[in-house]
Amino acid sequence: MKNATIHQYLEPVICIAKAAGDAIMQIYSTNFDIAKKEDNSPLTEADLASHSLISLALNKLTPNIPILSEESAEIDFQTRQQWKQYWLIDPLDGTREFIKRNGEFTVNIALINQHLPVLGVVYAPASEIIYFATKSYGAYKQVKFSEVCKIVAKKSNLKNIVIAGSRSHINKKMEDFLINIGNRSGKSPELINLGSSLKTCLVAEGVVDLYPRLGPTSEWDTAAAHCILLEAGGDVVDILGSRLLYNNKKSLLNPDFFAQGKGGINWSIYL
Repeated sequence: MKNATIHQYLEPVICIAKAAGDAIMQIYSTNFDIAKKEDNSPLTEADLASHSLISLALNKLTPNIPILSEESAEIDFQTRQQWKQYWLIDPLDGTREFIKRNGEFTVNIALINQHLPVLGVVYAPASEIIYFATKSYGAYKQVKFSEVCKIVAKKSNLKNIVIAGSRSHINKKMEDFLINIGNRSGKSPELINLGSSLKTCLVAEGVVDLYPRLGPTSEWDTAAAHCILLEAGGDVVDILGSRLLYNNKKSLLNPDFFAQGKGGINWSIYL
């Protein structure tokens, strides 16, 4: 798929993400019901409303490109491995934050081509902040109706490390990682706790140096923001330094990873 072809999808996908965000916000202020999925993670009517809206819109936009969503029926790997391109969506990333009503949730839409994200849109409807990127066209951020700004990840300096951490998924591995950085660098890193894929987007815009995820995530959690970070000059890599790939194995779970700015530091030595 040519980069120009990919780029032509960006504007309609931004509109789709914003429409899904509007649907989510209509439910946000109500006394919505909360169900539990098989993995015990929460599910709300906002997740399902966003999923339905995005799926219908993408099917209309690109009827020949399959869709994989967190809220869709499970698709076996024998089928998925035949896909050269597909849409990978998380209709409501940060459902726990949605339930807490802290605003730290997003709509994530990515286009995957040959196992890599080549278009990514991350929309935070509560704050009306949108991040977006397509391959070879750069990464951008817009707050409400302000001017669109190009974003660039920064190169880390161990003396002043800022790290994004999960609002709802802190664990001992992460605590030990932070301690190890502090012990070796002589200064404890600053920690910003935040929900959803916004953490990776903060790396992309150079606000933080690193988002280490030392616990389970799924491919739809990372794909859209991964594209944005790639175009901003950073990457999402596993603890051995290999770039995260999509739809190349039976499981849709990601390994532990580092969403990092421009290179120069081997973060795995602090594990």
